[in-house]
Amino acid sequence: MSDHAERFFLITGGPGSGKSTLIEALRRAGYTGMAEAGRVIIRDQMEVGGNGLPWSDPILFAELMLSWDVRTYHMAEQTSGTVFFDRGVVDVAGYLRLLGMAVPKHMEKAVDLFRYNKRVFIAPPWEPIFEQDRERKQDFAEAVRTYEALVTSYQKYGYELIELPQVSVEQREQFVLERIGGD
Repeated sequence: MSDHAERFFLITGGPGSGKSTLIEALRRAGYTGMAEAGRVIIRDQMEVGGNGLPWSDPILFAELMLSWDVRTYHMAEQTSGTVFFDRGVVDVAGYLRLLGMAVPKHMEKAVDLFRYNKRVFIAPPWEPIFEQDRERKQDFAEAVRTYEALVTSYQKYGYELIELPQVSVEQREQFVLERIGGD
């Protein structure tokens, strides 16, 4: 396990559940926040006409996400203090499980090597704030299935899930900080 794992906190959940908004609030409060792989990869792949898109080549998309998440982990190792990740390596395994695909051995190894704090914050599906957009093409039913696949994956890999309440961003931020011993 990484020496950094205790200060690396994941915020995960299905699409459109408020993860990125919470990470941005934590950044504004002075914490380091790492961006979600999926959205950036989709945006970049669309811009360059690449095939690494979930609706074109889900395996390539998963590999690109894994690469992004490992790179982000290494970047976070160069920082000090608490770091919040908008998803992580385990999410890639959850994505493949959602698709009914086996998780390749190298991804299983990555999950074992790149560990985060054992307490993971998970945002449950929240229909009133769910929106589709250019990068988020999933419907709400798929957001629910994604959440379920993530719960299974995180539990499989030995993480303790802490469900985020469906409250304002400020209240969610306070909820997280109280549980990690922050401000």
